[in-house]
Amino acid sequence: MGSLRLKNIHKSFGSVDVIKDVSLEVSDGEFIIFVGPSGCGKSTLLRIVAGLEDATSGTIEIDDKVVNAIPPSQRGIAMVFQSYALYPHLTVRDNMSLGLKQAKRPADEIRESVDMASNMLSLNEYLDRRPSELSGGQRQRVAIGRAIVRQPELFLFDEPLSNLDAALRVNTRLEIARLHRELNATMIYVTHDQTEAMTLADRIVVLHDGRVEQVGSPMELYNKPDNKFVAGFIGSPQMNFIDATEFGRKDAKTIGIRPEHITVSRESGDLKGNVSHIEHLGADTNLFLDCGSAGLISVRLQGEQDFEIGSSVYAIFDADRTYRFDENGQTIVNV
Repeated sequence: MGSLRLKNIHKSFGSVDVIKDVSLEVSDGEFIIFVGPSGCGKSTLLRIVAGLEDATSGTIEIDDKVVNAIPPSQRGIAMVFQSYALYPHLTVRDNMSLGLKQAKRPADEIRESVDMASNMLSLNEYLDRRPSELSGGQRQRVAIGRAIVRQPELFLFDEPLSNLDAALRVNTRLEIARLHRELNATMIYVTHDQTEAMTLADRIVVLHDGRVEQVGSPMELYNKPDNKFVAGFIGSPQMNFIDATEFGRKDAKTIGIRPEHITVSRESGDLKGNVSHIEHLGADTNLFLDCGSAGLISVRLQGEQDFEIGSSVYAIFDADRTYRFDENGQTIVNV
């Protein structure tokens, strides 16, 4: 079991409120990702779950048991940090087994647990090496293995891929997804990278200024954002926002449309603009159009496209994929 329930969590540092009345329920076996910009409170909230920070008010329940007063070592959690936090003088095997040795678990159980984790993470050939002899990706796998051997109720990940290069981030992301399937464990994962959130999570918790803006599956947040903040944060390149007056519309304050829902024409369309920048990505081409008072519009086109900087084109919006937002940034839903 590894369910989690947060009830009205509030956290203040002096006069500064960093977590504001957060409530959330996580089912056993779910992969939940806290995502949001720097300073939104996502790491603080994770540390409150872990017991590394005390909530100013509110309750934390793990498997229906209130754990506010229970120290981290007794909460049934294991945490993987951004910085690996490995002991440099210990081998991989000793780093992975240290927690079990400190808990005075039987030697046979420790050996079996380490062997199981090293097999899952392809670390068998590195068990006798020290961290200095490993790559960054291998060190992070050791940190994950150290968490696995403890067989926790909850796995907590605090931006575990931030120190890895792009290729290693992809590979390690795939390994974490596979581990979640194989272990069927509850995982809470913090990242500022919405691509990680979209590709890993069962549900995403979008945080902003210490509050939960929306909770839902990746595609729920992509297709049905509750507000302008979520619409702009989920999706890459981010959604375009255009003042509704540019279209002579009075039913909204802002019109939103994603770059992939725009096509272009040299003859006519919804907005005329000049190509100010082009990103050639191979599989896709991103165009940036200077549309005057409507601002800079990004367009994502499939495949390699041939445009010249300064050329005039028209952006054509998919009318069925546009969004309307009111003066408070809330999504206006058709009824």
